[in-house]
Amino acid sequence: MSAFDTTTAATAGQQWNAQDYAIDAGFVPLLGGAVSRLLDPRAGEHILDLGCGDGVLSSELALSGARIHGVDASPELVIAARARGVDAQVMDGHALSFDSAFDAVFSNAALHWMRHPDAVLEGVRRALRPGGRFVAEFGGHGNVATIIAAVQAARAAHGHGASGFQWYFPTADAYADRLRQHGFQVQLIECLPRPTALPTGVAGWLRVFAAPLLDDLPVEARATVREAAAALLADLPRNAAGQPLADYVRLRVLARRR
Repeated sequence: MSAFDTTTAATAGQQWNAQDYAIDAGFVPLLGGAVSRLLDPRAGEHILDLGCGDGVLSSELALSGARIHGVDASPELVIAARARGVDAQVMDGHALSFDSAFDAVFSNAALHWMRHPDAVLEGVRRALRPGGRFVAEFGGHGNVATIIAAVQAARAAHGHGASGFQWYFPTADAYADRLRQHGFQVQLIECLPRPTALPTGVAGWLRVFAAPLLDDLPVEARATVREAAAALLADLPRNAAGQPLADYVRLRVLARRR
């Protein structure tokens, strides 16, 4: 881990438990199909999965015949990825150590945890061979705004100040400009509202993902605020199965290193 404060385990207050992740966040790799198709991995390619998590999506990408190498800042999730047969190592996404090693860099639902995007993009560019592609999907501007507002309101209702934590949720225009500044040719970038069903409910989402918004509070207060936030979110829209729909917005990117 580098001195940067945000990739998975390095994120303030964010520690991943592989079993909890599989239960409450199993929908994350399942919804990675569209960005996987955009990657279009080919046999023999060497692809870096940046923020590989527990390796579910990495394993699926490997079925193409491409060689997948995963990196994640969470030792717990890297262990889970290796258990699936993924070639994975612990590495901070802000400090990638590769040099012209990959035909493609792929990332699903991870870059919004990395709050120093210039460091990330510099490492991605360096890791790619000339002409290599960068394909990613992560939280875009407005992602989970309703949930964040509920957590902040619950903090205030229980006498706590607002959390200063912010994920990196850029607009498409802002991220396209940043990509160009780092020597990429942007081929596709779009911000897509994607209401997302939470199979274990709002409580499950808050348990797995909301730690950075609560880590400055005493342990008992965190549980109280989570419960209050879940109550505020009781009226979220629901799908046909009765599962609450989180207000996800995804930023999808295809760019090439010049």
